[in-house]
Amino acid sequence: MSRALLIGIDEYGAADNLTGCAADAAALASLLARHDDGRPNFDCRLAAGAVCREEMLALLDALLAPGADVALFYFAGHGKQARGDVALATTDGTTATPGVGFREVLERIAASPVKEVVVILDCCFSGGAGTLALLDSNSAVLRSGVSILAASRGDQASWESLGRGQFSVFVEAALDGGAADVLGNVTVASVYAFLSESFGAWDQRPTFKANVERLHPLRHCVPAVDVRTLRSLTKWFPTSDFELPLDPSYEPEAAPRDPEHEAVFAQLQDCRASKLVEPASPHRHLYYAAVESGGCRLTALGRHYWHLADRGYL
Repeated sequence: MSRALLIGIDEYGAADNLTGCAADAAALASLLARHDDGRPNFDCRLAAGAVCREEMLALLDALLAPGADVALFYFAGHGKQARGDVALATTDGTTATPGVGFREVLERIAASPVKEVVVILDCCFSGGAGTLALLDSNSAVLRSGVSILAASRGDQASWESLGRGQFSVFVEAALDGGAADVLGNVTVASVYAFLSESFGAWDQRPTFKANVERLHPLRHCVPAVDVRTLRSLTKWFPTSDFELPLDPSYEPEAAPRDPEHEAVFAQLQDCRASKLVEPASPHRHLYYAAVESGGCRLTALGRHYWHLADRGYL
């Protein structure tokens, strides 16, 4: 069972109001609630607009209570630097107590029986979350099974643009398939890789901290290649470095016709589009490799999935 708590705070009494946090939280909740094929994913709870400190703490306690295998906490709002920590600002925040310190969040995570906890922060100075001020600003301590994806470094602001947080817009695109692997899995690490390429050297820089043994998929999207095709790689390529000979019978527009070969060729074309298979030299296209009786071979990525299939991991 997977739970997600998404908090987006636009309304502040002691600070400038924001405009996109509630919309960001709602957009991500909609994506996380269902996989791409409509199957249920995270059981999402959304708190948006105005959220006070005690309400946030109560929601965090409920998120991290027994009964879930995976918990995801998303926060969008003001972030405040506070005595070596970052505070997630709440609507009722004051100068002395701007909101919920991230140390308080980590304390609850450390005490939680939930094995996997993912934290996504879209707020200023969010990269400071999880650091140990007593050591230095780059040292972090995280319980096993915890990962933190932050919108910026600990000394940077996070920006809104056109009524949405820039970071959250890219997170949404990543979850919607932009960060999916060949099998359609989106993990927090692949989301970070997507984000890292989305911001330039002069922009806010997302940060990623993790202490995990495995990456739990945050969402499943439509696979680029059917898993049955991936399993067939070991049948078509007896070894990972095998060169599969082709001939005109594989190409539907050429003679002689061979429905079995044509079906295999259609799957090889899918693998080619996902950079798993390439024509053997000197051909640049599978079409010519077939009509000119050339061959094809696995790419480095293709060999990776060949080994997964060979070991029975697919």
